[in-house]
Amino acid sequence: MSAQPVHSHDPRDQAPGSHNRVPRNADGIAAALQGARRMEFYRQLGMAAPEEAEAVLKRWWCEAMLDSDPAGDRLTQEALNGTLSTTTVEEVIALRKARGLPVE
Repeated sequence: MSAQPVHSHDPRDQAPGSHNRVPRNADGIAAALQGARRMEFYRQLGMAAPEEAEAVLKRWWCEAMLDSDPAGDRLTQEALNGTLSTTTVEEVIALRKARGLPVE
């Protein structure tokens, strides 16, 4: 089974300093996941109705990005400790607008 990317690979969609570690397609997502998580991704994607497949890809792409983040362990620990810095949705929208990026 193959899937089309969920979003374009427009470099404007990338935050400064971020990298496109995980391609936005089923093969890229699966490659970034390990063991049981990869199998769960394939199970959910395989069981998804066509209209649900995009949501499954989006959800697991986020998981794969977190799994492949070099700072992932630190971020997880900060989140568990309650010390992870946060931002508001309004701040994110303002930043995207300032960069000329789409806001959905």
